[in-house]
Amino acid sequence: MKYLIVGLGNPGTEYEETRHNIGFKVVDTVAQKADASFEVSRLGEVSTVRFKGRTLVLLKPSTFMNLSGKAVRYWMDAEKIPLERVLIVTDDLALPFGTLRMRAKGSGGGHNGLGNIETVLGTSKYARLRFGIGDEFRRGQQVDYVLGRWTGEEESTLSARLDRFDEAVRSFATIGLERAMNHFNNT
Repeated sequence: MKYLIVGLGNPGTEYEETRHNIGFKVVDTVAQKADASFEVSRLGEVSTVRFKGRTLVLLKPSTFMNLSGKAVRYWMDAEKIPLERVLIVTDDLALPFGTLRMRAKGSGGGHNGLGNIETVLGTSKYARLRFGIGDEFRRGQQVDYVLGRWTGEEESTLSARLDRFDEAVRSFATIGLERAMNHFNNT
C-alpha cells in the first residue's frame, strides 16, 4: 500500500531553518532514517521510502505554503493514493513547542497551507500531523515569529522531537490513523 506524506514548508534557503518549515524537517527525518534522498520533480521534491510492506511517498511541495493543495492533489492523482492514506505535516502556533497532535480532520485554523489544501481537495477530512511551534511573540509579530529561526533552547530538543514525529508518521502507515492518534497524541 502507498501513502502520501506531505511536509508543508516554503521552498528556498531563506526559509530552511524556520518554524514554518517544520513539515519539511519531519519528512527529511523520515527519509534520512531510511537512507533515502529527495529528487526534484513536478511541484516538489519527492522521496520514496519502504517500511514494513508500505511505500511512503514523501513530498516537500515547491509551491509556496499557500498553494500547497495543487502539489497534494497532483501527487495523490499521480501515485493513485486515496485521501485516507494522505498525511499532511505542518506547524501549529496554538500548540506548545514540540507538541505532537494527529487528527483525522479539522479546520485550517488560519493556516494558509491547510486552508489551500482544503479548498483544492474540497474537504477538511484529511489526516494532519501538527508540530507545535508555540506562540512566543508580541502582538503584530506573528509573521516574523513563524518565519523566524529556532531558539537555542528549542534547537537543543528539536532532534528528539523529530524522532518522535518520524515514529508517528510510520505508525500512521502501519497501525492506522486511529491507533496512531491514541498512541502519540499528548506525547
